[in-house]
Amino acid sequence: MPPPAERISVQARRFLIRGRVQGVGFRWFVEREAHILQIAGWVRNHPDGSVEVLAMGKRDQLEGLRSRLQDGPRAARVDGVEESEAEPVAGLNSFQVLGA
Repeated sequence: MPPPAERISVQARRFLIRGRVQGVGFRWFVEREAHILQIAGWVRNHPDGSVEVLAMGKRDQLEGLRSRLQDGPRAARVDGVEESEAEPVAGLNSFQVLGA
């Protein structure tokens, strides 16, 4: 079991973004913002038109990402961001665009 500080430091969140978020560069926007915030994880499109993000980082990094997801890139229209807890993925230490 890792020491308590380590368990607290890295958290994982799953975000589901709805609106006009496909075909507008949203996944690449998320990848860029995650890189700036030094967050690990991935982003992918869903068949229903939503975009899913798994993000791992410290609490303030994840809050920063959530704020940026709510705005999105200029061409997008974000109608809502659902957030839920997720399990950190061992060995995932970069951010990827899936299905690109």
